[in-house]
Amino acid sequence: MNLKKKILVIDDEPDILYTIKEICEFAGYDVETAGDGLRGIKIHESYEPNLIIVDYHMPEYDGLTTVKKIRQSDDTVAILVLTVDERQEILEKFMEAGATDFSIKPVKAVDLIARININMKVNEIQQKEKDEVMNAYTEKGIGEGTMEKILTYLKAIEKEVTIKDISLAVELAYQTVHRYIQYLIDSEQVEVISKYGKRGRPTNLYKMKQQINN
Repeated sequence: MNLKKKILVIDDEPDILYTIKEICEFAGYDVETAGDGLRGIKIHESYEPNLIIVDYHMPEYDGLTTVKKIRQSDDTVAILVLTVDERQEILEKFMEAGATDFSIKPVKAVDLIARININMKVNEIQQKEKDEVMNAYTEKGIGEGTMEKILTYLKAIEKEVTIKDISLAVELAYQTVHRYIQYLIDSEQVEVISKYGKRGRPTNLYKMKQQINN
């Protein structure tokens, strides 16, 4: 069984790709490579790396698009961006897209290894946090697949909704949705908005917190 941590390197320049691969293997890591962002995304799906090293300027998908696409399906992999562009606004865009670190080209081998080791620690921390969330789900009878359906729906809409709205949209029983929404409220991911009519009890509406605060 291969217990080596895995790195995916994405760069459209063959010489750089080869050099980085050699450095990573010298440091003791298992390595896969891709010559463009689109192929890198496909390899990521099956290879499941701990760290992705990605170049900014590439044809097809550039580094920024590649990072965004990968982050849609993987919230724990560490992503190290290599770029010759030192503009602060570019670096900020990468961090907003989900990159965990960046380094300006050309990168010396000793500096790259140091960056890799740091980002492997980042991956360990993010994976541990995810495992803790999954354990909390299990303890409360929360299933990951069902939670993902509800979260995907809530993140996609731009208005407050009732539990009945959610139930119909995701095709789950009202009681099930109520239990999951209560968990999201307790974990401070969802906020309750009470709307009062002319008569009777208020209607409770729900929305993802980050969408309310934006």
